[in-house]
Amino acid sequence: MAAATTTELPFKMHITPESTGLWRIQQTEQAAQKASELLQLDLENHHVFFNDDGFHNHISHHLLALYGTGADAAALQFAYDHNKGYQRRALPAHDRTSLPFFADDGDARGNWPQTAKPYLGKEAYYPDFLRFFQREMARISENGEESIGGWQRVLRDYLLTKEKGGDELLVRLYAGFLHPLIQLMYGVEWHQEAIVAEALAQTAVHSDDIKVFLLGTEEEASKGTELAGHGGRKMPPILDLLQEARQNEKLAKAAQPGDSNKIRDGVLARAKDEMIRLAAKVRVAPDEVEERTAEMFDACVFMASAAALVQPSKQPKFDFFLMHHVNASPISVTLNAQDWIPPETKARLLEWKIRMDLLQYAARGVPELSAERLAAYQPRKPHSGGSLAEIIARVHRLPDDGHAIKLGRAAVVCHNICKRYEDEGKDWPRVKGDDLWTKVCHLIVDSVEAPGERWVRSCGLDEAWKDIPDIKDVKL
Repeated sequence: MAAATTTELPFKMHITPESTGLWRIQQTEQAAQKASELLQLDLENHHVFFNDDGFHNHISHHLLALYGTGADAAALQFAYDHNKGYQRRALPAHDRTSLPFFADDGDARGNWPQTAKPYLGKEAYYPDFLRFFQREMARISENGEESIGGWQRVLRDYLLTKEKGGDELLVRLYAGFLHPLIQLMYGVEWHQEAIVAEALAQTAVHSDDIKVFLLGTEEEASKGTELAGHGGRKMPPILDLLQEARQNEKLAKAAQPGDSNKIRDGVLARAKDEMIRLAAKVRVAPDEVEERTAEMFDACVFMASAAALVQPSKQPKFDFFLMHHVNASPISVTLNAQDWIPPETKARLLEWKIRMDLLQYAARGVPELSAERLAAYQPRKPHSGGSLAEIIARVHRLPDDGHAIKLGRAAVVCHNICKRYEDEGKDWPRVKGDDLWTKVCHLIVDSVEAPGERWVRSCGLDEAWKDIPDIKDVKL
């Protein structure tokens, strides 16, 4: 094996004060320079997983979420310093001449994914996939082969084109509790080729265990079974599907406390057919993508926020897994804005995201989602900032690995895109009105500032709350 090098990586991180993602705020030159510097250090020095159990390195999205919500250079440095110590060093790359998918001739690219398949799902080849995808982007850009840029062409050809074997990667994009999807989200939102390449490489080394669900559901949906009460034209409201999962006894009991992986060993082991039949009701037409994206986002924020209050006697805590589905939701907003992605592909990607949301809800024990309990929530610090952005800014210097600021950032993005539909009088928004949105943002910050474990895991199961303090014992 050759020593790990950075000279083979043609792209460098470059963040500008104007490039702040979906919040569209103005940053400072000092913060932009610091973000670029720290992102580059992470790219060059750290592996995709920080331990041998496949726990993910979150530094790049942590930094961009902070930067995109107005954090200053000192907060960025604090976040990096807090998380760099436990990261694994970047792995050495293999001799690329020994890797068929890395061949310099066009045949290997044309035979993707067959040439890469023996290496997919194996973390040792992460540095090789990282170099491969960066090289492909650079080659396309240098040759001027397309009107779109190199990273867009690589995404289209290797990930989004079903006929070219893209499903081999696409099913892995939704693995690992959506971490590859989140990595891709930050790369596309910030137009960073290096992060897009990181996302594709991360995707390549994930398992395809979720394939049986995603492709099985797609096959079931393709049968065209008419949806009761909908004339086969539209899918039911997403929140109705969540309620249907809760009312299905087999689905509701599929995840059990002893399951190591409550998706694989719980829902898909004990109620796969029921889960596929439910998820197959998710059908998005190309002309519905924009509104269905907002509905998906609203449903995720409501699901995660209401589930944080499922145990009224306990300190509210967000479920670690449901939280990821909120954090990943902005990618649909970003992808919808890409005119080089066909509408049919956008619809398919959104269907897969909604289906994964439903699966994750079932895997967390179908917690009760009470709108009344959420509306009644009383913030711990109701006067700590008036705007949603000011409330979320309280976590800029929280000792954290990035999950909290990503959750807060996503909630405000959701508010901004759903406001239009609320004003139009649509009946599907569940988080609506300034008062409720303020409570949601306070709930996010209150839950991570409160004592005890930062997150609860599988909140629909009573056992998950045993170590969470009673709310009467929590000092304000």
